Amino acid sequence: MNETSTHQPSDANRPAPDHPEHERPRKSHRGVVTVAIAMLSVMVGLVIYSPTLYRMFCAATGYGGAVNRTTTKEIAGKAEGRAIKVRFDANVAPDLDWDFAPEQRTVETRIGEATKVYYTAHNRTNHPIVARATYNVTPYYAAPYFFKIECFCFTEERLDPGETARMPLVFYIDEQLEKDEDAAKTSEVTLSYTFFKSTDQSQGNLAAARALKSGSQALDDELSSSGKAQFSVDAKRVGSGSPVVR
Repeated sequence: MNETSTHQPSDANRPAPDHPEHERPRKSHRGVVTVAIAMLSVMVGLVIYSPTLYRMFCAATGYGGAVNRTTTKEIAGKAEGRAIKVRFDANVAPDLDWDFAPEQRTVETRIGEATKVYYTAHNRTNHPIVARATYNVTPYYAAPYFFKIECFCFTEERLDPGETARMPLVFYIDEQLEKDEDAAKTSEVTLSYTFFKSTDQSQGNLAAARALKSGSQALDDELSSSGKAQFSVDAKRVGSGSPVVR
């Protein structure tokens, strides 16, 4: 009698079982990471190229300079506060063909003393360019006490072919810094600017942009004649309200 046997495949030849329950979390995690990276990239781009969004970002995080209030302060005159060193930094985005630098890299001032310095910008090309600057102040715990005049931040600025602008900056460090436990030991502050090329270089935007050279000269003339500057605080003060200017 012939017996019929059922052939059972060996483990080596048996098809690998599907494990959808293991694959789904991996694919899901990869998808979440991809979406998060894409959203972060879009948000960073919008923050850099939109002054309004940049201000909102600063107000929410305290980064770079959220404007809280303004006040008028005499430029002339010496303060009795302790000495503090201020460093100046300047950067340009890779696609912006400008030279941009402070006229002096450091200055020693006193807390409460208004000080005027200059930055310069030069358009190396043979065509007009519109750009805008953003800034930040470090160390961040000292930033709420650093006041400066808004002269070339967050606005569309135009330099014509081969043109050079000399931009005044008046700043002071508020006396309230000495009452902040985290900031009281600050001996050095850095103010850093970065210029970005505008994404809109149309004729309409070129015409609408502020003329950086003549606008800066007019501001400097006004500061020289009035001896006063309108200041704004450069970062959000956490926990105790806005700095008080005496």
